[in-house]
Amino acid sequence: MTIEPNQAAAELAANAPVRPDSPTFTELGARPETVAALTDAGIVRSFAIQEYAIPIALRGTDLIGQAPTGTGKTLGFGVPLLERVRSVEEGADGRPQALVVVPTRELCLQVARDIAAAGKVRRIRVLPIYGGVAYEPQTDALTKGVEIVVGTPGRLLDLAKGRQLKLTGVGQLVLDEADRMLDLGFLDDVEKILSMVPSDRQTMLFSATMPEPIVMLARRFLRAPVTIHATHGPEAIASPLTTQLVYRTHQLNKLEMVARILQAEQRGLTMIFTRTKRNVDRVAADLDFRGFAVAAVHGDLGQGARERALRAFRSGKVDVLVATDVAARGLDVTGVTHVINYDCPEDPDTYTHRIGRTGRAGATGVAVTFVDWEDMPRWRLIDKSLGLEQPEPPETYHTSQYLFTDLDIATDATGTLPTADRTRAGLSAEVEEDLGGGRRRPTPGEPRPARQRRRRNTAEPSTVEVAVAEDGPAKPRRRRRRRGGKPGEGTGTSED
Repeated sequence: MTIEPNQAAAELAANAPVRPDSPTFTELGARPETVAALTDAGIVRSFAIQEYAIPIALRGTDLIGQAPTGTGKTLGFGVPLLERVRSVEEGADGRPQALVVVPTRELCLQVARDIAAAGKVRRIRVLPIYGGVAYEPQTDALTKGVEIVVGTPGRLLDLAKGRQLKLTGVGQLVLDEADRMLDLGFLDDVEKILSMVPSDRQTMLFSATMPEPIVMLARRFLRAPVTIHATHGPEAIASPLTTQLVYRTHQLNKLEMVARILQAEQRGLTMIFTRTKRNVDRVAADLDFRGFAVAAVHGDLGQGARERALRAFRSGKVDVLVATDVAARGLDVTGVTHVINYDCPEDPDTYTHRIGRTGRAGATGVAVTFVDWEDMPRWRLIDKSLGLEQPEPPETYHTSQYLFTDLDIATDATGTLPTADRTRAGLSAEVEEDLGGGRRRPTPGEPRPARQRRRRNTAEPSTVEVAVAEDGPAKPRRRRRRRGGKPGEGTGTSED
């Protein structure tokens, strides 16, 4: 199923970074149709990574772009892709002409939406390909023809090996968030995909960090690449309008604190990050029990359940989304006012990615980080690396008065949302689509289907003999299972 460009344009406009003094896309050399599509979405001027990347990429040069998540790099490679891709009216034969490889499903959908929005005037067909859903809609779309494919490594490789995805016409290849693909163990699949694409191509690689395996990958598959760097210092960690609060908390008190933070004045959509899938389910279920409209997103959920949760969150049917870092990678949602790091981030990049979900497009935001006692060494390294100047967070509990003051929480707030404030429709109001990805896993807050008890030895006896008694009717007699070739003890006429 190809991306609907009108919806994509709305989301792209809402998330577009604004720099009043930066060049326009016309000045950067984008074709008029692309400029018109971006203008319709409310985007006129470029962001830093776009300003540097687009002129270089338009020359057909291989490119390495180092930039953190949320800096607008999708258009940095999307605009050059659209420059060379032919539409149906321009003689496209239906084979993919450009390929974008991304690490996660959510990022796949986000990138596909952004490119579709920029290419809507020329009606460029953009197809997201990812696992967890049925193959048929994706193969049907490939059969009808597409110009740009955005996909995750596993499903791309499956379709390429099965010859449903033909890569012989690909002239431009993008590896987005390459370091994340390394973290998730996709590098071998990426190399196989690279070997299937024609060698006479333009290759662009984007990554927040450049670990050694990514450097080696670039040396092998890119030809004399130009490297550009977007700002990645403390000033780029978050919007200047984002308030960053750090509290030293006890594990058993975190949920009580979260319940009160979710009752802060002027709170809009809120994202809560945890390290593990199990914690996502536990936190979401507990908040649901306390009366909050909550949804969960992590890798063990089926794709239908994940997309259902994200739709409910985007539409405001739920206003709290609990997620792992991998599941939320590349997720841009308008109106996120609060981010809560339920578990301390693993490293500075993870911290940057998480809190970058709020304070976007000039909006204000609040980022709250919980640091347990055992997390203090890790937090001090993050604090020092990013220059946050909060190496010793205050010991905080749900009764601490400054918690209420810092976050503008009413002093009478409790650990349960009052009934009068439960105005959201909730996750149950969002229908889950059947994407053919297998058995659906119930989401937190949804009743689970009753388990059927497994029954043993329910088959009818294989042999039934009839013994005729001299003074009565025939009675059935069951043979006992033989042991070692001899009849078991107790064989005889049934008395029941």
